[in-house]
Amino acid sequence: MYAVMGITGQVGSAVADNLLAHGKQVRAIVRNPEKAATWKSRGVELAIADYDNPTALEAAFRNVEAAFVMIPPYFAPSPDLREPLATIAAIRTALDRARPAKAVYLSSIGAQQTSGIGLITVLHILEEQFGSLLIPGAFLRAGWFMENCLWDVAPAREQGKLFSYLQPLDHKFPLVATADIGRVGAEALLQTWQGNRYIEVAGPARYSPRDIAAAFTAALNRNVEAVAVPRDTWESNFISQGTPEDRTPRRIEMIDAFNSGWIDFPAPGTEHIQGTTTLKTVIDQLVANN
Repeated sequence: MYAVMGITGQVGSAVADNLLAHGKQVRAIVRNPEKAATWKSRGVELAIADYDNPTALEAAFRNVEAAFVMIPPYFAPSPDLREPLATIAAIRTALDRARPAKAVYLSSIGAQQTSGIGLITVLHILEEQFGSLLIPGAFLRAGWFMENCLWDVAPAREQGKLFSYLQPLDHKFPLVATADIGRVGAEALLQTWQGNRYIEVAGPARYSPRDIAAAFTAALNRNVEAVAVPRDTWESNFISQGTPEDRTPRRIEMIDAFNSGWIDFPAPGTEHIQGTTTLKTVIDQLVANN
């Protein structure tokens, strides 16, 4: 039995799909069982647990061969990070009590840095907290998700524009598909090791904003131009999208860190795995489904 968090999301679902393909039993840790009804119909056991409830999580982590662990995405946490820190603390307590044989954690590119990484600070803390547990752990430091391009589908289709915060437009960034992250995560769950591992998960190539625009051009059969969003408009843009004013700095710092190269592959002491899913494949799927 393998416990999987986040099964109703992109990475967790990919992990579960790969485990099932290997003939393994899966226990999905979910907050809303109705959203996981399809998984139940596929023979997946559902364990209901709020991610801030260590008692319920402990029960879900017990008697499993391994656990795939992730926290929900926090795009606009409080300045003191109280929400993700509470989740990390609850999960750590549960893992420490349940002691699964091993665990694989979803982390991020750049999580080894101690400062200047904005929202990824949460995953730096996650690595510190979970890395001190007395169970073997593997941290998946995934690149920028290709699926983040979902937000670009509408302007690309309607305006022929790709408004990019990743800059300069010709710079090639470390993007990766969630399907590859899930596959690597499942493969790690099936392996045996001691201590902590840090696994960088990259795509088959690096891609620039202009490469993304070209993929949209092909998928939409119309010209799509990459446009750099002026740096001095970022804060007002995020506020207009609903982010509270005091919660924009970490998001801006994270993007600046990608653009400056402070967040990048490779990092010392890591394994590096390249995925096989191309940007074209992901963009084609996003355009077809949205």
